[in-house]
Amino acid sequence: MSGKAYLLLADGLMLEGRAIGKRGTSGGEICFNTGMTGYQEIYTDPSYYGQIVVNTTAHIGNYGTIDEEQESERPQISGIVVNEFSDEFSRKTSTESLQNYLERNNVVGIADVDTRKLVRHIRSKGAMNAIISSEHTPDQLKEELKKVPSMDGLELSSVVSTKKSYFVGDAKAPVKIAAIDFGIKKNILRNLAKRGCYVQVFPAKTTIKELEAWNPDGYFLSNGPGDPAVMDYAVKTVKDILATDKPLFGICLGHQLLALACGLSTYKMHHGHRGLNHPVKNLITGLGEMTSQNHGFGVSEKEVEKNTDVEVTHVHLNDNTIMGIRLKSKKAFSVQYHPEASPGPHDSAYLFDQFVSTVKENQKILV
Repeated sequence: MSGKAYLLLADGLMLEGRAIGKRGTSGGEICFNTGMTGYQEIYTDPSYYGQIVVNTTAHIGNYGTIDEEQESERPQISGIVVNEFSDEFSRKTSTESLQNYLERNNVVGIADVDTRKLVRHIRSKGAMNAIISSEHTPDQLKEELKKVPSMDGLELSSVVSTKKSYFVGDAKAPVKIAAIDFGIKKNILRNLAKRGCYVQVFPAKTTIKELEAWNPDGYFLSNGPGDPAVMDYAVKTVKDILATDKPLFGICLGHQLLALACGLSTYKMHHGHRGLNHPVKNLITGLGEMTSQNHGFGVSEKEVEKNTDVEVTHVHLNDNTIMGIRLKSKKAFSVQYHPEASPGPHDSAYLFDQFVSTVKENQKILV
């Protein structure tokens, strides 16, 4: 089934295309991802909850979908915008077309859009709200768009987080890690488990008393959606974790929450970083890394300079934004990007090894 669809941005830009996915209307903050592969991983990443994703890759859908490439149980995005959309797929291991997958999961989309023009527009004007519809007229969409909430000041982690704790890995593993789920990706848990960690994943609003009752050897703060500055409950938990003196590792939103717990502030970026090709420099080793990123908020560069306990470990080579920090007084560190990236790149996988090594060294001290 095909038909017209419209995309309306908050600044008034209106684009017409072909309806894909579920027929309907959906709004959210519009952003773009520059990854050449991995559209299913993008759509199922909980960090994208409440967002419309523009894929800069010209062809989307041509390799179908497969259960193993899910980063969560279902797509988390509000909608997709693509250039050329394929109803057919060539990968023999795929089990379903992207069209059927989107329809089944109630994802609204639009194709046959000049995504190069759209991405240049977002880069120039910045992230903003948008709405896709295959059922409303352009004039009706203007009223519908007013109902879409701003991402600035929006708390979403408690919405996407697990409702009850669960375990991943071998119960006999030598290392116990408590992972707080603010929107965790499955591949993060796989990376911890294959390094000999038994992980208990806890809901976003779990208290330190509940966390410590399991007596973990270390803590992990996950990625997730929304504005970290309004997550007071999570910042308190991170402060409580730091007080235990146990090793702590944070990724993406977890990085921002660690910074907030140290008295630093976060800010909404102009259009954010999203893709598989972001260059980062490790200031400790001097080496460069190609990284996967997905974030629309950053940590204040000026405030880090004034904080004597926080050391910047990684920077983005395109704009010098902070990509990693560590505390001088604690066994705690974090990065803004995704070392667990699937389908890649894998330059930063060493960070999991670094975390597990830190936990094991700390275990020896406590013996």
